[in-house]
Amino acid sequence: MRKLSITELDRMDIDHFKQAEKIPLCVMLDNVRSRHNIGAVFRTADAFRVGSLCLCGISDTPPSVEIHKTALGAEDSVEWRYFEDALQAAETLKSEGYKLVVIEQVEGSKMLQEWKPVHGEKYAVVLGNEVSGVSQKIVDICDECIEIPQFGTKHSLNVSVVAGLIIWEFSKSYISELNR
Repeated sequence: MRKLSITELDRMDIDHFKQAEKIPLCVMLDNVRSRHNIGAVFRTADAFRVGSLCLCGISDTPPSVEIHKTALGAEDSVEWRYFEDALQAAETLKSEGYKLVVIEQVEGSKMLQEWKPVHGEKYAVVLGNEVSGVSQKIVDICDECIEIPQFGTKHSLNVSVVAGLIIWEFSKSYISELNR
């Protein structure tokens, strides 16, 4: 086997990316404090052609050297918007027809392996602060809560890792469309 070169990968440029069909998913970051985590979410969103990101509260926004360090330019390709208040962002997304899905450990949550997105629905997944998670006020208005099962000693995963798992799980039902 031989590693492929960048040119052999034949990736689209930013202009074509912006015009390409996206998966109907918005990733909302509720007070994510690490710019490196935010950048990693941008990069994963680019990789799977996520529709958009919503950055809320203390979540920093581009331009940022620290975001760029992990996003590697994805902050220029992925559509994003900023809301000072996460509740306002959540209510806006719901009014735009998104189903609000919180990724959190809550009473009555559904385990990730039991959850499947409905093809054709628009989803906004909410990922929370690295220490306190998704705020209760967002949990209170969500349509569903999903939990990622864990089997070790820690009770949480890094928010950018969670983003990767959730985006991949969601995008699996859109792979044939993304390959066009």
